[in-house]
Amino acid sequence: MLINGQPASELSALDRGLMYGDGHFTTIAVRGGRAELWEQHLWRLENACERLRMSMPDAGLLAAERDRLVAGVEQGVLRLTLTRGVGGRGYRPAEDAQTTRILSLHPWPDYSAFPDSGLRMRLCDTRLGVQPALASMKTLNRLEQVLARAEWRDPAVHEGLMLDTEDRVVAATQANLFFVQDGRLCTPELTRCGVSGIMRRHISTLALAEGVDLRVGDFSLAELMNADEVFLCNSLIRIWPVAQIDSRNYPWGSLTRRLQKLVAQSLPT
Repeated sequence: MLINGQPASELSALDRGLMYGDGHFTTIAVRGGRAELWEQHLWRLENACERLRMSMPDAGLLAAERDRLVAGVEQGVLRLTLTRGVGGRGYRPAEDAQTTRILSLHPWPDYSAFPDSGLRMRLCDTRLGVQPALASMKTLNRLEQVLARAEWRDPAVHEGLMLDTEDRVVAATQANLFFVQDGRLCTPELTRCGVSGIMRRHISTLALAEGVDLRVGDFSLAELMNADEVFLCNSLIRIWPVAQIDSRNYPWGSLTRRLQKLVAQSLPT
């Protein structure tokens, strides 16, 4: 772990990331000593810094610190966190606030309990609040996802489906969602709530380049339950088919398989 470029594992209790969740982060897959889709993750950080009116660290500095951590790592997870830095009490940010940057390398998660044939999901009771000012960003406040994931302990259930407070389908607790209906690829609009993941963006770009009919919009639970195929995605799992949501079963469909191949071909091994 590097905090502002120095090996460390402790942060000031006055850091606004801890006091107010004032910051954001991105999670990056490391394979073969490379941070996958680095430029896209950097874009995400820059976009969030602009929206939150935080100073963005120098890209070259972040890349150098990245290289210190991932060199020689065959497989791992790199998390890059930016906070507004140390500040006093009160919500108003200081005009001269100095961004705290935290880069941490973690072991690859154990996905052995996740079957290749497809994931089993449940509908979560916890809803995502509608807040366009924070929508699509991966801010440090992930309490909605924490509460949703705490709803079950059954190891046979691999993920939870989250709706917003107006009953629209949004995402899984730790992944974005796509589904296929009559040959059209669909993914929920994330301008009111939810996290717009880098893999979601990558898949959308690949699909459009291949001439796939893609619709980004508002979808009801009934529309999702009537889908022909469903899959989840994030930077670590890439694409995983969904086999079941509650009592509704789904096949591992042809478009899901096609997109899995396209993603694999687009990223170096």
